[in-house]
Amino acid sequence: MAEPVVLLDRPAPYVARLRINRPGKRNAIDYDVRQGVIDALPALLGDGQTRALVLGGTQGVFSAGGDVASMEGLDEEGARERMRHIHVLCGLVANAGIPVVSAMEGFAAGAVVGLALLGDHIVAGPGTKVLFPFLKLGLAPDWGQLLTLPRRVGIGAARRILTSGETVTGEEGLRIGLVDTLVPDAQVMDAAVAKAAELARLPADAFARMKRRLNEPSVSLAEEFKREKDDQAALLIGPEFREGFDAFSSKRTADFVALAGAKKS
Repeated sequence: MAEPVVLLDRPAPYVARLRINRPGKRNAIDYDVRQGVIDALPALLGDGQTRALVLGGTQGVFSAGGDVASMEGLDEEGARERMRHIHVLCGLVANAGIPVVSAMEGFAAGAVVGLALLGDHIVAGPGTKVLFPFLKLGLAPDWGQLLTLPRRVGIGAARRILTSGETVTGEEGLRIGLVDTLVPDAQVMDAAVAKAAELARLPADAFARMKRRLNEPSVSLAEEFKREKDDQAALLIGPEFREGFDAFSSKRTADFVALAGAKKS
C-alpha cells in the first residue's frame, strides 16, 4: 500500500505537523496533496489540542511547487476549478486561528512559497533555494502571492523577485524579510518544530484576534480603533487576561496552555 502524500504527526506537545510526501516529484503539489491538507486541517483546528502547526516536506525538501504536468490540457472550467480548490486550501491556512510555521528545507518554489506566506513564521537555511517561476511558465503568481509577498518584502523587492525569476537564498530571504529565522540547513525542521512549540504557548484567543487583523488590515484609523476596542473589551474580561495579569502580579510565566485545558474540562 502506497504511503499517503501528506503525512501527519505530532512532533511536540500541542504541535501538529503536515509534510508533503512525494519525494519522487520533489514534493510537488498536485490535487491529491492539496486535498490531503484540506482533509486534515479542519479536524486539527477543531480538536482543542493543536495550538500550532508546522508545514514542511519529506527528505529535506519543502516542495518544487505546483505539479506543472497536472496543469497542462485544462479547459477554462478545469482551470477555474483548479483555482477554486487551491483557494479552499489557502483560506484554511490563512484563516487558521493558530500559529503556522513553515520549514523551508532545501527547495521551495511557487505554490508552496505562497502557502508559507499565508502562515506566520518561515524557517530556512543558508542552502534553501526559494523560486518564483510563474512568469517563466507564462502564468501570473497565485496562491495569494501578489498580496502576501509585497506585505512581507515591500512592493519593489516583490516586483524584482517575481519578474527576474532569480533564486532567493535563505540568507537573502532573511535580509529582505521573506524568511524569519535562519538556521543551519540540517536544523531547519527541528527549528520550525521548536518555534511552533514556543508559539503554541501564546494565548490562543488573543493571538487569533491579532492574526485576523494583521491578515485583514483596517482601511482607516477609525475602523482600526473600533476593531481594537471590540477585541480588547472581550479580552480584558476574559480568562487569558486574568491569567496574564495574575502571572504578571506574581512574577511568574503565564500558562495559557493549562488555562485552555482547564477551560475545556
